[in-house]
Amino acid sequence: FLEACKKPMDKIRFPVRKPAPPRSNAKKVLLLGSGGTSIGQAGEFDYSGGQAIKALKEEGLEVVLMNPNIASVQTNTDDKSASKADHVFFLPVTPEFVEEVIKKEKPDGVIISMGGQTDLNCAVQMHESGTF
Repeated sequence: FLEACKKPMDKIRFPVRKPAPPRSNAKKVLLLGSGGTSIGQAGEFDYSGGQAIKALKEEGLEVVLMNPNIASVQTNTDDKSASKADHVFFLPVTPEFVEEVIKKEKPDGVIISMGGQTDLNCAVQMHESGTF
């Protein structure tokens, strides 16, 4: 873009996109939720996680949610909710508890990017310990 601005008379050349990777064969995923939030803090993680659950369900995946916060959009178990996870574990997002849920549920993948720093720190610890 900057090059096009510097030379406005030149034709813009867009990079060639690589083809999309093949779709995953995953059937079940573990989503690490937003964790504890307080009023006016980290609500965006709760919302994005709820939207992730909705999108995953639309793709036909079974969603296992791990979130210690009982008062969040993600943990809504109302049958009318479009963003309802199939299984909800009200447990702290720590390596020890995540490992236990993985052993019990045997997900094909773990989504860590919808819960903010708590999930990221947990995933780094699990990677450094050799779990991931």
